[in-house]
Amino acid sequence: MQPKMTLSSAVIYAVLILFALYFLFPIYVMLSTSFKDLDQLRTGNLLTPPSHFTFAPWVKAWQEACTGVRWDGMQPFFMNSVRMVIPAVLISSFVGAFHGYVLTHWRFRGADAMFTIFWSAASSRSRPFFCRWRVCRATALSNTTTGLVLVHVIYGIAFTTMFFRNFYVSILAELVKAARIDGAGFFTIFTKILLPV
Repeated sequence: MQPKMTLSSAVIYAVLILFALYFLFPIYVMLSTSFKDLDQLRTGNLLTPPSHFTFAPWVKAWQEACTGVRWDGMQPFFMNSVRMVIPAVLISSFVGAFHGYVLTHWRFRGADAMFTIFWSAASSRSRPFFCRWRVCRATALSNTTTGLVLVHVIYGIAFTTMFFRNFYVSILAELVKAARIDGAGFFTIFTKILLPV
């Protein structure tokens, strides 16, 4: 038997639905406008759905939209983003997973202080991007995808360390202790037990 909805629950759900609609409204306007041709944009308003869908604006933006001084569309910039995002996410996630593992299951003196440093770095909004830019400039990595990957890896390590450390805390310490008793070493526990989880 399901409990009946009370007035307070109904009010909470109504408020949550209103907030969801408030945040989804700009996405609806953006998507519905992107599938309209120029005649529909001129004659209709932003709220009306497209009378007939067209992908011509998407194709034009992809192939020939003006981006600064060039007319080659968004395609090269999208590929630059892919070349930057995938390595940056993979590297910072792996390094953060390793750091979180060390800070959680291989306790050492100062581990809590080290985690506090990572936490404060992750929550700080005044990161010294200028210093990273100077490092990239000094090593001839400025204006390169590799330089962007390096900056985003450095930027993301604090976040990923914090996330993985908080996840590893929920894993039973007895699992790691049992693996040590069975003869598993530092890297074996990390790669064979914690990473698959």
